[in-house]
Amino acid sequence: MNNTQEPQEKEPFSLKKEIISWIWIIAVAALIAFFLNTFIIANSKVPSGSMENTIMTGDRVIGSRLSYKMHDPERGDIAIFHFPDDITGKTLYVKRIIGLPGDTVDIKDCQVYVNGEPLDEPYIREPMAPEEPLHFEVPEDSYFMMGDNRNWSSDSRYWNEHFVTRDKLIAKVLFRYFPLNSIAWLDD
Repeated sequence: MNNTQEPQEKEPFSLKKEIISWIWIIAVAALIAFFLNTFIIANSKVPSGSMENTIMTGDRVIGSRLSYKMHDPERGDIAIFHFPDDITGKTLYVKRIIGLPGDTVDIKDCQVYVNGEPLDEPYIREPMAPEEPLHFEVPEDSYFMMGDNRNWSSDSRYWNEHFVTRDKLIAKVLFRYFPLNSIAWLDD
């Protein structure tokens, strides 16, 4: 029995094949990233302090686009959404859902009340500054949004269109990933 193997010839290096191989890898990676960013996740940078101390100015967050396709939004969720006063639909905001469809939201004596009950909000940065009493009735298929930094947040209280419709909700924020020293899960 002969155990000799013929030496395999090594294919000569081809610059053309190497370049095509790299282009293929980059194209597949780009398609995967496009698919993930379009259908699975939402990546957003928070430009203001309206959600401090939960999310700080300049933090980057990842949200799940699938969350609101599979489940109804819940009070307390931090959501990425299209700003309702921007007719172009390009401005994205990150705020907390306070009022659900059919809720009444009252703000008086530095406290938020939902359906007549005071809202427990351990996440707010500081007590709200006194302001004139406000009353909102959340329409069906709509949500009332507020920032955690109530005294410095442009939110549903002040927008022309006070409510965010369900079709404008993009994603539920899951975690903060930048800066690296502040990585944290934000989904309760």
